[in-house]
Amino acid sequence: MTGTLMFLSSVGPFELAVILVVALLVFGNRLPEVMRALGRSITEFKRGMHEADAEIEDVHKPADHAASPPAPPAGQAGKNPSDVTRN
Repeated sequence: MTGTLMFLSSVGPFELAVILVVALLVFGNRLPEVMRALGRSITEFKRGMHEADAEIEDVHKPADHAASPPAPPAGQAGKNPSDVTRN
């Protein structure tokens, strides 16, 4: 297994604890703010993905209203258009 992320297979609980301590030292008081910003960006990304999916579905959805003929005006249902007298 050769790759750039091969070192992740050997990360144990002690290494994770060291990484957490280093993150706390680097970010310190800003860590909650950084996590909040990360959460907001993930939420915005998901919202954008859902909007893009909905737009794609709208484009690929067949237009049922364009294929069906228009409904006749009220009171003229079932009549032949040539039989209707004009005023």
